Amino acid sequence: MPEDLTPKPDPAVPIAPPFLPFALPDIGDEEIAAVVECLRSGWVTTGPRTRQFEHDFAAYLGDGVDAISVNSATAGLHLALEALGIGPGDEVIVPTLTFTATAEVVHYLGAHPVLVDADPDTLNLDLAAVEAAIGPRTRAIIPVHYAGLACDMDAVQALAATYQLKVVEDAAHAFPTHYKGRLVGTLASDATVFSFYANKTMTTGEGGMVVTRDANLARRVRLMRIHGISQDAFDRYTSRTPAWFYDVVAAGFKYNLTDLASAMGIEQLRKIDRFLLRRQELAQAYAIGLQGLPLRLPCVPGPGSSHAWHLYVVRLEANARFGRDELIARLSERGIGTSVHFIPLHRHPFWRDSCRLSPEQFPVAEASFACMLSLPLYTRMSDADQQRIIDTLRELLT
Repeated sequence: MPEDLTPKPDPAVPIAPPFLPFALPDIGDEEIAAVVECLRSGWVTTGPRTRQFEHDFAAYLGDGVDAISVNSATAGLHLALEALGIGPGDEVIVPTLTFTATAEVVHYLGAHPVLVDADPDTLNLDLAAVEAAIGPRTRAIIPVHYAGLACDMDAVQALAATYQLKVVEDAAHAFPTHYKGRLVGTLASDATVFSFYANKTMTTGEGGMVVTRDANLARRVRLMRIHGISQDAFDRYTSRTPAWFYDVVAAGFKYNLTDLASAMGIEQLRKIDRFLLRRQELAQAYAIGLQGLPLRLPCVPGPGSSHAWHLYVVRLEANARFGRDELIARLSERGIGTSVHFIPLHRHPFWRDSCRLSPEQFPVAEASFACMLSLPLYTRMSDADQQRIIDTLRELLT
């Protein structure tokens, strides 16, 4: 018998624990089976499963909303603003503490994003800064529900009513989030846009949903998401009208969601309440396990409201042993992934230079960025995984 030459582990060398990533999608056999069935059906672009996904999503939110699927939340924000008539010369108020897409879509339309600072407690947009930024060319506000905690939408809506502004909620982090007993997506905004990117609370890989009660806005978004064509592929190939015939009635975009993605989304939506419960359990375990450390923990929602816990963002106190960057490096050395949400927009060369911005204009976002990091929080994380993160933080920071 040949000698076994496979290298043997040295019992004197400890085995490193597996790397814990910052985020992982929770995809089960149901999603895999649904995608396989879709592939076998022969209908893989926008079709019957996309229609079902839209119907199911609107039904989940309730309160008479319409849901229009798109291939990303970025696309959804772009389409919503376009449908509201935002264009060259207009100004749209956007928080600096967000992903670039929130401001980018304003730029797409030739309008100007006006960045505002963050609230020091919630890290949502600072409402006093919003009001101070309103000028004669201001047409809309895009509140971002940071990390999954709803903005003070009563105050946002009051400002919008006073100054006759449109409101498009960037709810990429906020499904499902409640604000004073109502789900984000059913509030009084002109439109709300959700994300189904890979690390979100539910995923279709890439994808998003525009939600509105405005029938005209919904019609415009549906039209513009597929090249401004009067009939989408599903209508054309399932109606009695010859499939080759269509009218281009506007110069639209290519933003439709596929049935492959929708098949996955249908199954993820069925699990969303379980996903939310697990995220809430993990957030509570962090809140208990990290007590006493030099960390500022996230704000919790008020009565009647809930947090989606897409992100768990902590801020290092001034007396911490390490700065943010060193702590991230030390956690990585111990096999724990983290992230930062976000590098404020005013720090990025494009927005800094094109909008003539300086750090002094955004003291809260600046101070928060310097000390913030996002800890792993995803539904596939085990209690033991999370305890390892907590124990490592206690070891490093105590």
